[in-house]
Parts: sequence; structure tokens; C-alpha cells
Amino acid sequence: MSEKVYTKNAPDAIGPYSQAVKVGGLVFTSGQIAINPATGNVEADTIEGQTEQVMKNLKAVLEEAGSGLDKAVKTVCFLADMNDFAVFNGIYGQYFTSKPARSCVAVKTLPKNVLCEVEVIAEL
Repeated sequence: MSEKVYTKNAPDAIGPYSQAVKVGGLVFTSGQIAINPATGNVEADTIEGQTEQVMKNLKAVLEEAGSGLDKAVKTVCFLADMNDFAVFNGIYGQYFTSKPARSCVAVKTLPKNVLCEVEVIAEL
């Protein structure tokens, strides 16, 4: 049986999905984008600022689920521009120090025209 996860410390879902779902000793987050949960707006227009906000959102969702960034086993990262990879990767590495498995791809467009989105699978 699965359990939905919700925290006010991350943005509300902008569609028919949950912030995360816990099942079988794992938590699966939905992709987090750079929306500041306090304002509901994309606050930063740089890859640095947006990556920081995404990491804060993921941290909040994982902690609400009873997990953490250090328990991540797999991430999937989406970038609007692969030229942002080095900057994104530098910030990502500060948060995911346990070095989970990862995929990172460039996509044409992300929701709200953000520059990056990240989803995580983590142990509980």
C-alpha cells in the first residue's frame, strides 16, 4: 500500500499528482522545479538560483517523508539547456554528497519555463 506525502515547505502540485509517494521502503518524489513555496512563484532567473530552490524543495519533501537527500539512490535531472550542466552539477554535488545513481537530460521545455527539474528515489 502506498502513502502520499505532502509538505507546505515545498510547492503544491501544479497538476493531478502528489509531491511524493512512499511505498515498499522507498519514497518517489515528483519532479521539483524552482517554485518558492512561500510565494508560489519562480523566484530566480538563473540556473544557480533555480537549482538551489529545487534542492530546498526536494529536501523538504524527502524530510516530510521521513527520508533525506543522503538516502537518495537515484535521481533524474532535466535541464532546459545542457550548457548549464557544469553550474547545475556543482550545486547538485553539494546536496547529493552520497552520489546516488543519476540520469541528466536536456529537454525542450519545462513547466513554468524553469531551467531545471529534479526527481528522486530514496530509501526511508
